[in-house]
Amino acid sequence: MSFTLRYGETAASQLQQLEKSKHLKAQLKAVCKALRLLGQNPKHPGLHSHEYTTLVGPGNSKVWEAYAQNRTPGAYRIFFSYYPPKSNIIHIIAIVPHPD
Repeated sequence: MSFTLRYGETAASQLQQLEKSKHLKAQLKAVCKALRLLGQNPKHPGLHSHEYTTLVGPGNSKVWEAYAQNRTPGAYRIFFSYYPPKSNIIHIIAIVPHPD
């Protein structure tokens, strides 16, 4: 089953900033790969997806965190929710570097 990715305003803006930044090409490549995997299978082992309990998504949905990078200072993370619940739509909430 494939999933449709929908980007919230914040995530869309963050992705655009990554695309514009010349010094973040490696991060952009990793984020694009992670987004592709997320659309194919949000439980892909390389994403290390897990519930992120300190945030609440649209419509009080659960928020999940996926790794775009790992073992890298400032590694990028993707926060998402299944919204509407029990659908094949993944709502991308944010694409951000992990705080060091």
